[in-house]
Amino acid sequence: MNKIRFAATQAWSYEDMSKKPIDPDTVTAEVLYELLADRVEPAYLRQRLGIETEGEQPLFGQGERRRATTDRLSADNLIRLALKVGLVYERGRRNALNIQVTENQVLFPHLPPALDGLTLLHISDLHLDMNADFPRALSAVVRELEYDVCVLTGDYRYRTAGSCKPAVAALTELRHHLSGPVYAVLGNHDSIRMAPAIEALDIRLLLNEHAVIERDRARLYLAGVDDPHFYRADDLARAASGIPEDAPSVLLSHSPELFRQAAHVGFDLMLCGHTHGGQISLPGGLPLTLNANCPRRYGRGAWRHGHLQGYTSVGAGSSIVDVRFNCRPEVTLHRLRRG
Repeated sequence: MNKIRFAATQAWSYEDMSKKPIDPDTVTAEVLYELLADRVEPAYLRQRLGIETEGEQPLFGQGERRRATTDRLSADNLIRLALKVGLVYERGRRNALNIQVTENQVLFPHLPPALDGLTLLHISDLHLDMNADFPRALSAVVRELEYDVCVLTGDYRYRTAGSCKPAVAALTELRHHLSGPVYAVLGNHDSIRMAPAIEALDIRLLLNEHAVIERDRARLYLAGVDDPHFYRADDLARAASGIPEDAPSVLLSHSPELFRQAAHVGFDLMLCGHTHGGQISLPGGLPLTLNANCPRRYGRGAWRHGHLQGYTSVGAGSSIVDVRFNCRPEVTLHRLRRG
């Protein structure tokens, strides 16, 4: 395999920080402003931090947040009770740990020959603090795979309030099993205060930014936007700034809701998640709900909007309850080909 060189715009260097674990729960707004001053606008941080302080998110959609924590706990317990009464709870938990590897070939009409065959490992919606057995199950799958770049499309934790440490600890363990460079975006479950700890793991967060993947002087542009679903902190124009019009480009977004905007900005491929593919689906894989503001055809698997190709991962992890039915969890290998 030809050697690949990776470069990122406005790189964030921690120097010796990686030698000492960073506690995301103690990262202050002042520290974030200082670390991110050259990468994001102050208004972005005020928006992100301000909404985080308002409390836990609603279970579904973008509705009111009042009583969200109580409603979440009640929903968790009611769903578990119903599944236990139906004698299918344990089967659903086993399903949630049975992670499959999906392969997806993407044809780029203007992909340089040197980038033909470049493979991206796509992992989304990990919710690493949901089930104590899950991080180990995910690590066992990904450490056997061959790929060039790993991309993570958000939701590293399950809870949307409280301590981030359990999720960061599990992500630290998973990182040992991911080879090569790793790029990531934040999801609606993630706190911006996790950013220093995530990047200290040599995971490059794209906060409405882009990076360059280069092989034999051929370039692929990899852009990433912050969560467009709940925080609405995405800035496509900023992420795409500086990407040549005729260059092959990939967009990472937590949710597929930006499909129309991404197509008109000019991205070739969009990788996202958030929907879990429904997580609990009817026989045949028909999801009960996809919880995203977009047509259902963009809610799972491969899709196309105009010239934009997309893929919405059904997710590796689980949310609300750690079960899956008729919707097996996945990690995906996207192989880029000329054609």
